[in-house]
Amino acid sequence: NVNLKILLFNNRIYGLTKGQYSPTSEEGKVTKSTPMGSLDHPFNPISLALGADATFVARTLDNDRAQLTEILTAAAQHRGSAFIEIYQNCPIFNDGAFDVLKEAGEKEQRLIPLAHGEPIRFGPSGEYGVVRSGFAGLEVAKVSEVGEDALVVHDARIADPSYAFALSRLSTQDLSHTVTGIFRNVTRATYDDTARDQVDAARTRRTADLQGLLRGKDTWTVAS
Repeated sequence: NVNLKILLFNNRIYGLTKGQYSPTSEEGKVTKSTPMGSLDHPFNPISLALGADATFVARTLDNDRAQLTEILTAAAQHRGSAFIEIYQNCPIFNDGAFDVLKEAGEKEQRLIPLAHGEPIRFGPSGEYGVVRSGFAGLEVAKVSEVGEDALVVHDARIADPSYAFALSRLSTQDLSHTVTGIFRNVTRATYDDTARDQVDAARTRRTADLQGLLRGKDTWTVAS
């Protein structure tokens, strides 16, 4: 856990190298390097970061200025590893990859926004929500069928990353469901801070003794 901020601009293509498929391209994606369609199943960057136990993990869209600003501010204030996936359009090699998440009438049905301390619900009238399913699993359901009390109240500060990981698995390859917001935001000592503390402690606990070091137990005696 180092104090590092990582922004992943995901446009589902290798645009800088002129349009080859990438690890986040959908299956069957036709590109210059996959003329018959990609065979790879894309990995989920949010799940990958949570599997690595990152202490701050979030996702947003490049056109959602309010949410993007909120997340970037929170990441800057976070002491530790912060990972943010930003869905970004590539107008040259993969134009419109996320248009369905930006269109009125579509985005309300697909985007599942997270707000700490609030029930997770979405839809034009908030008619859908996230509920618990099986062992540590989550699923989408109609609020009218499960009731308000069944909705999961989002808590980004849960120490165990399994809850945030379950949230990350709700997002689908076809973008029918896409979770956005801060998945996880927990406090844990960073490597750089604890390393400095360790050095300071070593300096205060003992004085330098060069002769003691040279004549200590870990030295060799050379016999002829």
